Amino acid sequence: MKITKSTWPIKVGAVAGLCLLFGIVYVLNPAFWGELWDVCLSGDMHRIAAYINSFGAWAMVFSFFLVLCVNAIGFPPAMIFSAANALIFGIVPGIALAWIAETAGCAMSFVLLRFLFRDAAEDVISKHKSLQKIDDFSGERGFRIMLIARVIPYLPSGLLNALGAVSRLSFKEFTIAALIGKLPSTAIEAMIGHDAVTAGENPHRLVFSLVLAAVMILGFIIYEKRQKKNS
Repeated sequence: MKITKSTWPIKVGAVAGLCLLFGIVYVLNPAFWGELWDVCLSGDMHRIAAYINSFGAWAMVFSFFLVLCVNAIGFPPAMIFSAANALIFGIVPGIALAWIAETAGCAMSFVLLRFLFRDAAEDVISKHKSLQKIDDFSGERGFRIMLIARVIPYLPSGLLNALGAVSRLSFKEFTIAALIGKLPSTAIEAMIGHDAVTAGENPHRLVFSLVLAAVMILGFIIYEKRQKKNS
């Protein structure tokens, strides 16, 4: 989507709004962004969980927006925060929180990439052979493929967001695919992460989750190969 006279004020205004939000947070707490960046890059679920817990009664709200932003940006991997939520709030509440936040983050990323950074997203995809078949993500087939891709654990959410943004998928189709597909993938990622650091509590569930994730990933690979042969 090229910047035209009718769209550039909206895009500039959106970027200015984001910058203003970051600036307000910095003024209120200059150390916040540095601390958050350091914690996120650590990849330590216990440290991330402790940091989220440090917000007390606001921990769940903070975690929601943290997971949302991570999915919108596409970095670092959201699975770390999903597992941290399961550690803090329990398996079911943690998964539910991560699922809704991740879906909202995907929707936000779709909007940002499509209306602000579509040209840049197209450049990134054009440099990756595995991402060049953008036409696959159009019409009814595009929705089905996006839905299946969302179900598979550990597929990079940022790349799927970029693919959706430069495709002919509508915002509604993209969001529904994310909402439905993110539930099983988020649940599996959260349980594997949770049980990996508390293996003594439920080792059987960890093994089951790992096997299920492997089967789903293998199934997706087989499905993609068959689709290529039929195309």
